[in-house]
Amino acid sequence: MRISELSSRSGVAIPTIKYYLREGLLHQGAQTAATRAEYDDSHLRRLRLVRALLEVGKLPVASIKTIIEAVDDESLPIHEMLGTAHYALGPTVEPEPGEEWRTARADVDALIDELGWRIHPQAPTRDELAQTLVRMRQLGLRVDLRPYVEAARRLVAEVEMDTIPFDGPRDAAVEALVLGSVLYGKAFDALRRMAQESESARRLT
Repeated sequence: MRISELSSRSGVAIPTIKYYLREGLLHQGAQTAATRAEYDDSHLRRLRLVRALLEVGKLPVASIKTIIEAVDDESLPIHEMLGTAHYALGPTVEPEPGEEWRTARADVDALIDELGWRIHPQAPTRDELAQTLVRMRQLGLRVDLRPYVEAARRLVAEVEMDTIPFDGPRDAAVEALVLGSVLYGKAFDALRRMAQESESARRLT
């Protein structure tokens, strides 16, 4: 298909497609003339992935490039490719000085070991959870993550992972991971707030 059809079918404006091509976010089409190229369904899939990363994941172009490189590296196992995208979705957390941080980080590591979860030692989610524990303790909140652990385990194992097409195109798998992580997360957060409102009404009115 020509770039005009690619734009029409993807909903992405031609100048934006050309920008993605220049930045290496979209692979080049098959050159048919000096100023003409043909595109195929792989370009449509890649545009969907880039839009998901930009619009849903809210990732900067530099992070998207890293993910695209992982997608295009066929020697990289699917698990590591998905991990590259997964880690990019979270915030960057810098370890904090002091005993509070060391205690929280040790608690996170101990929880992971107790659960038997296979989490990389340098996974940024370890520091993200540690920072949350520090803030909870500073605010005097009760730290009991077990109900949340079980809810997360069941949601991921019984629902979310089944939405990822592991046997399909690599970019489709990453797109599904990004959309699922962000949108299921937003839906769950909204449902929790609604449940809190309902329970407050039941107890107090």
